[in-house]
Amino acid sequence: MMDAFDGNAIAGLLVDVFGSDVTAAVGVCATCNAHAPVAEAVVYLRGPGIVARCRTCGAVQMVFVQVHGITCVDLRGVAAVRLPV
Repeated sequence: MMDAFDGNAIAGLLVDVFGSDVTAAVGVCATCNAHAPVAEAVVYLRGPGIVARCRTCGAVQMVFVQVHGITCVDLRGVAAVRLPV
């Protein structure tokens, strides 16, 4: 069984990818329309990539994979993101 973490576990990765800490940003799940801070996502670190799932419905929201030193990001499970003011 894989250990699950919250979105804070990928805070450093998110800074590397987006250039700032987005764990306080509110994401909207593309599957169930739940609104929640990125820090509340359910994150799995041990796989072919890093996967963040919606805490409400379990749908995949974000996938991060390293390919030849480049971080590839799939955000198709996130319908929208609202950055904190």
